[in-house]
Amino acid sequence: MAVALHTSALTSLPLLARGKVRDNYAVGTDRILMVASDRISAFDVIMGEPIPGKGGLLTRMALFWFDKLGHLCPNHLTGDDPLGVVTPEEAPQVLGRSMLVRRLKPIPVEAVVRGYLAGSGWQEYRESQSVCGVALPPGLQNASKLAEPIFTPAAKAAMGEHDENISFDQVVKMIGPGLAAQIRDLSIAIYQEAAAIALTKGMIIADTKFEFGLDEAGTLVLMDEVLTPDSSRYWPVEGYDEAFRTGANPPSYDKQFVRDWLEQVRVNGKPWDKTPPAPRLPQDVVKKTAAKYREALQRLLA
Repeated sequence: MAVALHTSALTSLPLLARGKVRDNYAVGTDRILMVASDRISAFDVIMGEPIPGKGGLLTRMALFWFDKLGHLCPNHLTGDDPLGVVTPEEAPQVLGRSMLVRRLKPIPVEAVVRGYLAGSGWQEYRESQSVCGVALPPGLQNASKLAEPIFTPAAKAAMGEHDENISFDQVVKMIGPGLAAQIRDLSIAIYQEAAAIALTKGMIIADTKFEFGLDEAGTLVLMDEVLTPDSSRYWPVEGYDEAFRTGANPPSYDKQFVRDWLEQVRVNGKPWDKTPPAPRLPQDVVKKTAAKYREALQRLLA
């Protein structure tokens, strides 16, 4: 197995930013080299232990979906080889885990679509029978399939802080009614098509989030990652029915495994308070998480 990359260290290109997973480097004024590290975050805190192979798996999955969904929306890929913009010595940090993309004006909204009630959506429903201002019928339970997918946006938070769920009306105030409606409708259309494809591979996409930007012509462009286990909740179809009957979280291919471990770990005899530094991940958690990411990709490409 290749050596895990927790943090890239390219010196031939200016570093623009480090996200929870990706390190972004400027390539001239119009392109960005996105390097997907093997970092993993949970509760908006980056873990100290990388998940070997994760960055390459995320990149392959994102490229699969960009190819499948290109007819619905333009994306930020340039089609250029990422190895062409770094030195030979830096190539091992880039190979198989990078995308060379167009530089866009990011829209400060996480475009979240939910087809099932789970995670923070389930918590919010229990309190208000709605999610992000979208009223839902009574009697739903954890992991319930919704009659139609719903758009439940979030405002992007600063690094290390939690994204904040917001209503569609708040999105309208932020970016205007026309662009807000375009993002909502396009996000739902992309989710529906992707969910149908995933179902043929034996996987349910319970929810996902997209990011968009505008190019110089003002065209809406799908950017960042798309439909990876980091940005989406994937469930195997064979585990769903039993989990739904019992009210449990269905088994998943995302980082829920890490979240569940962190929820039960004790730090100095107390539950972890979800602030840095994160507890050290045991090797069995690292290995099982890596295996879940691998299985998701293998199913998708089968």
